[in-house]
Amino acid sequence: MLGDDLKMLARLEPVVRRVMIVDAQVATARLLTDLMKGLGAREIIIEADEKEALAAVRDFEPTLMFVERSGPRFDGETLVSKLRRSRMDARRIPVIMITAEATATTIKGARDVGVHEFMVKPFTTGDLVRRIINVATKPRPWVEAVGYVGPDRRRFNSGEYKGPRKRQSEAEAAVDPIAAEMDQAGKIIVSALDQFSHDPAQARRALIAQAETLKRLATTSGRPALGPAAIALAAAAGIETSQVEDLRPPAVALVALLNQGAGVTKVA
Repeated sequence: MLGDDLKMLARLEPVVRRVMIVDAQVATARLLTDLMKGLGAREIIIEADEKEALAAVRDFEPTLMFVERSGPRFDGETLVSKLRRSRMDARRIPVIMITAEATATTIKGARDVGVHEFMVKPFTTGDLVRRIINVATKPRPWVEAVGYVGPDRRRFNSGEYKGPRKRQSEAEAAVDPIAAEMDQAGKIIVSALDQFSHDPAQARRALIAQAETLKRLATTSGRPALGPAAIALAAAAGIETSQVEDLRPPAVALVALLNQGAGVTKVA
């Protein structure tokens, strides 16, 4: 496998240190256990129940999770969605979903709940190694919105699906990554306000995350005025009792600064 590539094994070590496998199929769980040990995993636990798996995440704090798409006592997509929207320290860990199906529907479902990689059974050692290398060496930006929480979906690995709806490579990606990140932050702020009544806690968390992003970019983008406006929004969203009417003024002010000279994002 990678026995002779000590540098690559060293890069994988932080990711494979503590592995959780959520799968009711003993054969698959055993195969994954053996393969992960070969990649240097120090601790591995196996769960087959959704509630117990989430409790184990809190106690075990895995660095990598494999989740079967469905089982008698869990739904893989629901499990990942709950993990991503939780307040657990391990909510951002790489998640690789496993299934015997590779359809547009199953791949889109995995992508939309925040899965990092998708692997189809039966899989080879090479398939597994490629997924591990991807999550260890190709970090993806984290998206903290309301409708979606997880790694940037634009770089989701859907290589197994060859149908007409296969997502194209990001040829349309912005040439200026800072401008693209700022534009996404503005859109998420608008969306979080619109969806506040649906999930207030996640909306506040999304607003804080975008404010932190814009505060960080205030200097690198050459737009220092964004800093104080971002701090004001983060402070308002950090109050657990804040309502949408409390958050709208600082959000409007921040988005207005973003739109100066662009005019692409509007807060209703």
